[in-house]
Amino acid sequence: MDERHTYVPHARDEAARVVGIKRAGAVVAGDERSQRQRYRPRPHARPSKRRDSHVFDKGYCDYGWWWRIQQSGARFVTRFKRNANVVVQHARPIPKAARGAILRDEIVRFGNKHPRGGRRNPYTAALRRIEVARAGKAPLVLATNDLKSSALTIAARYQARWQIELFFKWIKQHLRIKRFLGRSERAVRIQILTALIAYLLLALYARANGVKHSLWMLLGELRSTLFQRPDTELYRHRRWRLHRELFLSRQRELFA
Repeated sequence: MDERHTYVPHARDEAARVVGIKRAGAVVAGDERSQRQRYRPRPHARPSKRRDSHVFDKGYCDYGWWWRIQQSGARFVTRFKRNANVVVQHARPIPKAARGAILRDEIVRFGNKHPRGGRRNPYTAALRRIEVARAGKAPLVLATNDLKSSALTIAARYQARWQIELFFKWIKQHLRIKRFLGRSERAVRIQILTALIAYLLLALYARANGVKHSLWMLLGELRSTLFQRPDTELYRHRRWRLHRELFLSRQRELFA
């Protein structure tokens, strides 16, 4: 019943109203949960196409998704988890140009078909396990289904992914898009595109003017001097110095 009515409802009607509100609340809560699940980022939402290349971090370790990429004829580059159970089939020779950067290049297969509590691992094809050296850090252990490209090419693909990660990390830290001003898709797109435009303008300005320091320092300078007019400030400063010199000269005449 409408709560704006002033009469006292019957107890049975009141109970029905309360039950209806609780059920409606449960439905709304269920809808909110379903919306959160629906908008949860899923890397495998877009179907893979032949000759596509997927480069992603080990946080997206989904062997079922890996197998769907393999079945579609696409390629992927990612990292093995530490507890990945793989069996080495054979080792590939490392070219002289890659020695020192590539430590190992092996063909492997998964040794455990049920990695988690009865779950079945559908990936049955061969994979490449490539260890890439890093200065002062543990080597990167890459996983890929690309059996034709060189190990250096695969390492360069993963390195390019890391550069993209650093790019978006810089944008989130310095262009303030940690929080979105709107919740609609249009508002989020506009805010992200605005941040990208600001980044490109900074980069173009730094290149055109030969700026040597970092873009972060350049951004700070622009924030503090964006609404300043150098020519106007210089003109006012010159007029102030001229009036001051004239005033001091007249003061000397009075006390001479």
